[in-house]
Amino acid sequence: MDRYMVVLAGAGLGGLARYVLGTWIMARYGGRFPLGTFAINVTGAFLIGLLMALFSGRWQGHTNWRLFLVVGMLGGYTTFSSFEYETLQAVRSGERWMGLVYAVGSVAAGYLAVWLGTILAARR
Repeated sequence: MDRYMVVLAGAGLGGLARYVLGTWIMARYGGRFPLGTFAINVTGAFLIGLLMALFSGRWQGHTNWRLFLVVGMLGGYTTFSSFEYETLQAVRSGERWMGLVYAVGSVAAGYLAVWLGTILAARR
């Protein structure tokens, strides 16, 4: 039961962080492009890459840390379902190019962020 509670606590905090940061970014930088979701997905990808590389190597701590931080917090923080819906909305509203740029940019930047996170974690 401990593991379920660890994931639940992390997911709640990650979801709250997503909401707070996403609304702050959109209020500050607004516009049609869903920059809040984009920034959250890229930073989440970076952190997942960083943490998983650290947990696979240097950090041999309790498994609950991985469950709390990666499965819980970052699982609640990243927004793949929001990303998919926002892409669909862009296409439906006639902004096909923005939808394409958003989808391709999100995947490319997310991959780059995961890669950079693992590189950073591998440095000694």
